[in-house]
Amino acid sequence: MSTIDRRILKTQEAIKKAFIELMSETNFDHITIQDIADQANVGRRTVYHHYLDKFDLLDKLIEEHISKLGRLCKSAAELSFIDANLIWFEYFEQNYSFFSTMLASKGATAFRSRFLTFVIDELKREVDINKGINQGLSDDIIVNFFGAAIVGIVESYFTDEVQQSPQFVAEQLGILLERNF
Repeated sequence: MSTIDRRILKTQEAIKKAFIELMSETNFDHITIQDIADQANVGRRTVYHHYLDKFDLLDKLIEEHISKLGRLCKSAAELSFIDANLIWFEYFEQNYSFFSTMLASKGATAFRSRFLTFVIDELKREVDINKGINQGLSDDIIVNFFGAAIVGIVESYFTDEVQQSPQFVAEQLGILLERNF
């Protein structure tokens, strides 16, 4: 990787970090590009060089994390729900400031909606309504029910409503999913 590539990545990381910090303190609607530039210690032009506007920045941040979660799901495809959830919660912990801001912030409904869609799509691969305890049930109702439950638990974890270790939450969630899929 060249020095220029590293500088670009370092600048983008500074902008993303500044944006997340601002979102944890201020409603998304009140954040300006100048606020982001000041927090990242870069010029406004630099922010605009990398992102069209704050909506583009938010979309790219969301896409980056949803894509990473997708790759984690693929790598964990053969694992139990418990082990797969442990991988997710490790990733959540490594990116705590992003997820806590996105799930606790009133201005981050776009992330919650995208995360829910992602979870539902992942669950669709696991649902079998032709046998077992889910026989005869609607797969749409099952995946929407469990998708909302998973997002709700993750959200509760980040808003401190569930005050357990990430390992404990991942294991409990994994047990519930294994019982029902």
